[in-house]
This record gives sequence, structure tokens and C-alpha cells, in this order.
Amino acid sequence: MFISVCAFSLMDAIVKWSDAYPVGQVLFFRGFCGMIPIFFLIPRDRYFDFYKTNRPLLHFKRCLAGLIAIVAIFIALRKLPLATVVSISFAAPIFTTILSIFFLKEKVGLYRWLAVFVGFIGIIIISEPGFSSLNLYYLYPIIFCLGLSYVAIAIRKLSSTEPVWLIGFYFSFSIMIISFFSFYQEWVLPNLKDLFLLSMVGILGGLANLWLTQSYKLSEVTLVTPLKYLALVFGIIFGYLFWDEIPTIKTLMGATLVIVSSFIIFRREIYLKKQFSITRHE
Repeated sequence: MFISVCAFSLMDAIVKWSDAYPVGQVLFFRGFCGMIPIFFLIPRDRYFDFYKTNRPLLHFKRCLAGLIAIVAIFIALRKLPLATVVSISFAAPIFTTILSIFFLKEKVGLYRWLAVFVGFIGIIIISEPGFSSLNLYYLYPIIFCLGLSYVAIAIRKLSSTEPVWLIGFYFSFSIMIISFFSFYQEWVLPNLKDLFLLSMVGILGGLANLWLTQSYKLSEVTLVTPLKYLALVFGIIFGYLFWDEIPTIKTLMGATLVIVSSFIIFRREIYLKKQFSITRHE
């Protein structure tokens, strides 16, 4: 989990740095290079038919929600402080809890409803300066959370029949395909250093999701889940070192409420024996 968080944090920092390149071009590297780690996981007996699936519609829905989420988070990372984006992104379990009522017919008890309420208060505290000055970019991390929440639900359904590498392959492939429609943005020819960094967006994203999934398989969720909140520490450090960003008191207060809220939700999921992992950009 720790390595996964490090990889995600580095990827976020590179995406924020890449504002000299169109979003579509960065998405191409995320999709194309994100498939590289996946190909090493394909079993030998599936080399020639690895793409076959009996659930194409659910893959399509998962990819569509994931594309909305990843475009939103890429834009947010470029337009907002790194720590702010990371803080709001922790709210994904809150939206997953709400969507699970409609898509999975789950019953949400008092504790989780209280956690959802606390989480929304945290989001309001973080975003209030943006809304008050009509900074609509604060909506992008929320859109990311909504998209990611459906992704989590779709993966819960897909994982019963589909291997992790196939789910990851279809998403990375869909990112690459959709990026081709952004040629009108006038893609920029990167130099060798930039080419390496852009490629790392995909490689880090692909590896981070694999490591995240593996950490949930090998360890207790209660032990590894708290480590994901180290991403806020990395976000603060990277934001300060590279962009002179210092998180406000409101951001830290709101982030604390969001973290407490999502942690309560995870604890209740474990208590009710409904363990599942939420991959972020898979």
C-alpha cells in the first residue's frame, strides 16, 4: 500500500507539472504506457485471446465512468493546489456509499449516513473559498469522486468473473483511444526528459493500481487502508517544494473531516463483512 500511495503521488505531481502539454496528450501516455505493466500479468495461455470477455457492457460502463473521473482529476490537478485536490479525492468512499444504495441495493445504516454527512461538511469547508469566488474548478475533484464511485461498484461486479489485468487493460486501452480525439489541441513534441516523465504517468498509474489491489489481497484492510492517507502528506510536500503551495487551515480542517468520514465507512464495511478495494485511476 505504501508503494502504491507513493506511485500515485508521483503521478499526480507529474500531471500537475505537465500543464505545458494538452490534457489529451497526457491521457495518451497514461493509457498507452499504463498497458505495459498489465501485459506482464497476462497468463501464457491467454496471449492470443486475452481480450475476450463475457461482460462487454459492464466493461464499457466502467471505462466511461473511469474516463470522466480521470479527465476531471487531470484538470483539477492543473488548476488547484495539489493538497486541495488530494483532500477532496478522499471523499470517493462517501459517494460510493450513496451510489451503492441505487446500484447494489445495499442498506446504509446510521453510522455510515453520519459519516457521509461529516464528509460532505469537510468538502464544503475545503471548497467554500472556490465557490464563493465562482471557481468552478473545485467541481472537478467532486466529479472525479462521483466517477470513481461508480468505478468501484462496477469493479465489485466485474471482479467476480474477470481478472484484474483484464479490467485494467480495457480501461488503459479506452484512455488511449479517446486521447486520439484530442489531436485538435495541437499536441507538442516532447524532449527526451519530458518524454520520460510523461511515460511515467502511465507506468506509475498502472503499477500503483496493481500494487493497491495486491495490498488488499495480502493484508487486512484495516491495516493497509490508513496508509492511503499519506497521499495528503505527499501532496503537501510536493505542492510546497515545486509550486510554493501552502495548504490553508480550512483545507486541513476539511481534509481531516473527509478522512475521518471515509475511514468510518471503511470500518463499517469491514464490520459488515463487505470488504472491497477502490482503485483510483485504474
